[in-house]
Order: sequence, then C-alpha cells, then structure tokens
Amino acid sequence: MNSKSRPGDRNVFRAKFSAITERDIKAAMNNLVDPNENEAKSVDARQELDLRIGCAFTRFQTKFFQGKYGNLDSNLISYGPCQTPTLGFCVVRHDFIQSFKPEAYWYLQAQVKHPSGVPIKLEWERVRIFDREVAQLFLNRTRGEKEAVVQSVVQKEKTKQRPQALNTVELMRVASSGLGMGPHHAMQIAERLYTQGYISYPRTETTHYPENFDLVGTLRQQAGNADWGNHVSELLSTGITKPRKGTDAGDHPPITPMKSASSNSLDGESWKIYDYITRHFIATISGDCRYLQTTITFQIGLETFSCTGKTPLENGFTAVMTWQAISDDEKLPNCSLKDVYQITELKLTEGYTSPPDYLTESELITLMEKHRIGTDASIPVHINNIGLRNYVTIESGRRLVPTTLGIVLVHGYQKIDPDLVLPTMRAAVEEQLNLISHGKADFRDVLHHALEIFKLKFHYFVKNITGMDELFEASFSSLADSGKPLSRCGKCHRYMKFVQTKPLRLYCKECDDTYGVPQNGVIRIYKELKCPLDDFELLQWFGGSKGKSYPFCPYCYNNPPFQDMRDGSGCNSCTHPTCPNSMLTNGLCTCFDCEHGIIVLDAASAPKWKFSCNVCDVIICAFDGAQKVLMKDDENCKECQSQLVSVEYKNEKSKLPDKSTEATGCIFCSPQFSTLVEKHQAKKGPRPFQRGGRGGGRGGGRGKGGGRGKPKDKMAQLAAYFV
Repeated sequence: MNSKSRPGDRNVFRAKFSAITERDIKAAMNNLVDPNENEAKSVDARQELDLRIGCAFTRFQTKFFQGKYGNLDSNLISYGPCQTPTLGFCVVRHDFIQSFKPEAYWYLQAQVKHPSGVPIKLEWERVRIFDREVAQLFLNRTRGEKEAVVQSVVQKEKTKQRPQALNTVELMRVASSGLGMGPHHAMQIAERLYTQGYISYPRTETTHYPENFDLVGTLRQQAGNADWGNHVSELLSTGITKPRKGTDAGDHPPITPMKSASSNSLDGESWKIYDYITRHFIATISGDCRYLQTTITFQIGLETFSCTGKTPLENGFTAVMTWQAISDDEKLPNCSLKDVYQITELKLTEGYTSPPDYLTESELITLMEKHRIGTDASIPVHINNIGLRNYVTIESGRRLVPTTLGIVLVHGYQKIDPDLVLPTMRAAVEEQLNLISHGKADFRDVLHHALEIFKLKFHYFVKNITGMDELFEASFSSLADSGKPLSRCGKCHRYMKFVQTKPLRLYCKECDDTYGVPQNGVIRIYKELKCPLDDFELLQWFGGSKGKSYPFCPYCYNNPPFQDMRDGSGCNSCTHPTCPNSMLTNGLCTCFDCEHGIIVLDAASAPKWKFSCNVCDVIICAFDGAQKVLMKDDENCKECQSQLVSVEYKNEKSKLPDKSTEATGCIFCSPQFSTLVEKHQAKKGPRPFQRGGRGGGRGGGRGKGGGRGKPKDKMAQLAAYFV
C-alpha cells in the first residue's frame, strides 16, 4: 500500500500472472505492481480509433449498398483499419492469379536404376529451358546413351535447428496448416485449456524463456506421459539443451504445458492443441536434428544430372516432433565414384509456369505479422471476420478465396483511396500507438492527428462513392431485379419482393422502400391477415419444428408503433389492445427465466401448440392435438395470476382427464392440465401478467389515461400506459 495515500483513497494494483496455478496466483498477489498508465492509454486510443473509423465507414457503406443491391449476401458491409488490409492481402493474391499468363518450358527428365533395383530420379543441372528448339538440342547431346556414370559423391553433415519457444502467432500458423483448425477456433480452444489449467496464457508475442523459468520442473511433469514420456525421461537423465534465444516482447512467457494430460482427459480438438504445445515445448529443450546430406552427380552424354538424399545421424527434437523427422524415402542407396547405372528413362518433358496458390490462413498470419496488422490477440478475429462478412470463403487446405463482394470492395478502395486498403496506413498508426505505450507521445495528440486524417479520408470516400458503386453495379443485381413477390405493401398495395440473400429483407419497387425482417429462419405469409395499424400483410417467422415462431408486420418491425416497443419486434411484443395477434391478446405471464420477457401463445403452432417467451428461448409445449387454444380475457389464476387458457378438442381426440372436449384453467396450476403441459427450461414459478384496456395506436401511444388498479408488473404498466 502506498504510504503517501490519504485515508479513503482507493489504490488499484495489478496482479501479473501467466498461468492459473496456485503457485503463479500466490506469487502474483505477493508481488502486486502499479498499472502502466501509458499502456492503458495506448489501448484506449486503439479502441477509440478502430471503433470510430470502423463505425463511420461501415454504417455508410452498408446503408448505401444494401439499399441498392439485392444479392450482396452479407448482413454487414464492414470496414476496419485492420480487417480491410487483411482482406486486401487475399485480393492482391487473387488478382495476381487471375492476371498470370502461363509460359511453356521444357526440361530433360531422367531416371536410372541402382544395381540393387532401386529407381533414382535425377534433376537436370540446367533445370529448365524456355525455348523448345534449344531444349531439343540438349536432348540430342544425350541421344543414344544407355548408361549414366557417377562423376562425384559429396557428403556434408547438416543440422536442422530445434524450434524457438512457442508464441501465439506460431501456434495459430501450425493450427491452420498442420491441424486443420481456423486461427480463431484454435485460440478459443487454447483459452479453454488455459482456464482449465493445462497450459500457460496463450496470448503472447514472446519467444524467449525468462531466465528464472523452471524448464526442468515443467518437463518433469510430462515424464509419465504415454506418448512422449520415454523421450522426456531420457532428457532428464542426460540433461536438457539450452533453448534458442528468441524475442522478449515484455508481455507473457512463451506458451508451455502446465500439467500432464492424455487423449482420454481432453476432447479431440483440445487434445490436438495440447499435444502440439507440449511437443513443441519438449522440442525447444531437445537437441538439434543432425543428418548427412549426400549429393550424387551423374554424367549422361554431355549433360549433367544430380540427386540429393538425406540420412539421419541424430534425431534430436524430431524424436518428439515426428512430422519433421527425416523419412526413409529421403535416403539414397550407397554408390561410389565411376559407378555405372542403367538409364531407364530419358525424355524431353513440357511444363508450364503456374502462379502461387491462394493465400492460406498460415501465410496470411505471416503477412499480417510482417506488416504489423493487428496484435497476437486480434489477428484471428480479423481473419474470422472477413469470413463471417462473406468477403472470403475457406477452401480445401485452409485457402482463403475472395468472393465477388470482397473483390469489389478492395477494388473500390483502390479506385477511390488506396491508403484505405494498404497495410502501410495501419502500420503507421501502430507506430504512434507504441510511442504512447512507451511514454514518448501524447495520447490526445496521437488520437486527434489520426482521427483528422481518417475524417478527411471519410469525406473524400463519401464524395467519390460513385467510383465503387460502378463496380458494384457491374457485379450485383439491383433490388428491383432481386427476390420474389411475397406480401403486399400497406402503402401502395402492390406486392413487395422478398430478397433471400443476406440480409433477408423486403423491397417495394413502387415505394422504393426496404424493410428488414427477422434473420436465420423461414419467412412466410401468415393467414393472409393484415396489420390493423398500417394495412401491411402479416408474415410469420418460423425457427424450425422445435423452435419458436411468431407473426410480425414488416412496417411495425422496422418502425415500432408504441412507446418502449423495441426495434425488430413481432406481434408477440406488440401492445395493441385489440389486435387478435398482439401480446396483450395472447400473453400468458411474465417469463420465469428472463427479466423482461412475456410468455405468449403461438397461435400458428397448431396442432402442436406452443407458448414461447418473446425475449429468450423458453418454450412451453402444451395441448398436443387440440383443435383450439385461446387466452381468456381478463381471467387470471388466483394462485399464480397467470392468464387462464381455454382448450377445445374434437370428440374422438380429447386428452382431457374426463374425456370432455372443452376446459378452462391455468396451465401451471390446474390439475386437469398437468399431463398436457411440458415446461421447457422452467426454473421457478411464473410471475403475473395483466392486460391493459382499449386504446393506443401508432405514434408512440400519446394521450395516456388511467389503468384498472395498480399494474402487477412492468409489461402491465406499459399496457396501462396506453389506456
């Protein structure tokens, strides 16, 4: 505690730890430090810049293009100071592939047979020739030859270095290229392993173990493991190798295992991540891999050929990182100077130059790290976002292939202001932010300077948006040409088109209006009914046979008619006092799982009737097979104050205890309903819900009047507000 602090002052300290173990937590609590204000300001500046810049561009782009084009297939057309340069790398590679022109070349392909019968493929010393006639000339210099003579045998001892300590970027690269996991998903698994105490903190840029790091103690925990225990025991007996010197970024130590685990104690993907982290750690303190490289040179006529092989001398770290070990296929059979081998193949082969493949996630991570786009924590988020926004698709081999939307966006930025998509802009901002963290630059000066630059760029972008719009127009269909007619507009009474690409929406060509609709479900006409407020045809959102559904008015969904009614609300949240589809007509009680929800009868769920919360996922299945289910106006259960329910069955299908066809009661308290109601996710009893009286209308419910006694809950208060 600071001795200079006055009574009543609040002192805040920081506990620094990198693993959730008793020893690390206690050590952190016994060595509390003062928070670094400069680092905190640097983070604040980064967050404010990203938020303000991203929101401005994203809001403008989304409203501009989604209001004009129907097949964008993206809920959000976002811009981000890091996200967009990340997409830029993918599109630049795509453009290079598309503009690449293959060029023909020729080379001599040869193969000889060792006396032991092993075939050996040879590489031509000239590699390849781009002129066929010249290549044919070289082939003629070998024509008629039946044997290849060994001209030299050169052997060199070489070393494959053990890896440096593991940081976040390397873990993400390996997860993508070797384990087949996206970086974002891999980091979620790593964080779960960290919170479970299996590994140290997985977000670090450091590749150098601290001097006081207990390497032997960490290694000893793995001695009993069935997969690598023998190698660990050997290391403990012979002594570990000093780790390679890496980079100390001053954050957390490298990623290491904190306790032993097995494939039985972890799920499949968690085990893959843990297995790699542990093997990598053991490899960093194992010896280097030593091998003998043999190069044999052959003479065929007047042309020279060669082959290269490797023979392991000492496995070193590859004993545990087996995928990097030298395989038997790389070995060459023994041979001596002047040996003569029979030629089994010698021909002129044609080939074509090819462009590099699309960027893989692993290659993209390397580019982002090189150009300082994002941090170890945000890199996987940016890569994940360009996929979620439908800017790229992930193909086999974790290759990132840009979509038409991603390509058009980047080309549009390049056309209007290339700085918006180049990595240099973000790298310059990161330099300024690092100066703040080191106390060499003022927080407000850096923030003001960066915002002013992007403010000017934003105004220029808005002014010249037609340049990008021309590219969109050539690639996408207009709203008028998209979708299929679904329901009638309440203004012009013409059919509106339902655009089924993301985001789902309705478009009225006559009025030139666009209406958002609920996402991630099926939209269909609801009984050909109309909203009593605006004459729009009602629609129904259907979330699947086991999910909930509700009717909604397209206009009310986007323009809530009553005060305190949320944007994006269906009829199950509407407080219209007389509409047969509103919450006030079909409400049962307040939800027992969430604070603000109301459980409402789903009138379209017959014959498998449901009551569902209009906020959370609580669903009550009831009265299966009933012909009619209605809420009783102004009739409440005396015990729980829920609205009473009237049920009607056909004669031959009645499930009521006395085989009667009609009954009225409380679904929570009435014994006759106890076997007919299935309560999902119920934790506690229902709370009362009371309807309001007549009145209300579009315009926020002005002109409030008196209620019928003191309302029993918030929603009842809201209902009473309109009476």
